[in-house]
Amino acid sequence: MNAARIAGLVLAVVSFSLVVLSRIHLGKSFSVTPKASGLVTKGLYSRFRHPMYLFMDVTICGVALALERLWVLLVLIVLLPLQIRNARREGTLLSKKFGAEYQAYRRRTWL
Repeated sequence: MNAARIAGLVLAVVSFSLVVLSRIHLGKSFSVTPKASGLVTKGLYSRFRHPMYLFMDVTICGVALALERLWVLLVLIVLLPLQIRNARREGTLLSKKFGAEYQAYRRRTWL
């Protein structure tokens, strides 16, 4: 196994672990469709507004590298617009429900 494949495997495993951790941090606030059941600001959500999206994308990149199949990155062409749409919907819903608290959260987080 060459260095690129090992790096891809490590990247995929670590980033997928962060996807799982993000899901755990969401707890009961998790939903498949955007909802504003709660404003999660702890754990990974204290730094990133959308860590599940971010780390899933990094996982896909790691898999592509580990498998040495760059065509796997085509998944991102489909996935990214859907994630952007959902992130915008989530932001709108959270802004309506939590107002200034959400705006302050947005200013101190990335993505």
